[in-house]
Amino acid sequence: MIRSATLQRIAEIVMVLGIVALCQPWNFFLHRYGLTIIIAGLLTFMFTGWFGSKDEPAAPTQKEGHS
Repeated sequence: MIRSATLQRIAEIVMVLGIVALCQPWNFFLHRYGLTIIIAGLLTFMFTGWFGSKDEPAAPTQKEGHS
């Protein structure tokens, strides 16, 4: 299974590629579906944040006697 951090990184790359596809003037197919690519990356990023790993990082503790 793919880790949620890896899937979030892939979703970020997909969003950036969607922006590039939307802004490039050479290929009409990429321009037409650029927004769809961005939305797919955004939804993937959001879902991995919601349903990703439940492990929360532990809060750092301060050593006693240390001001």
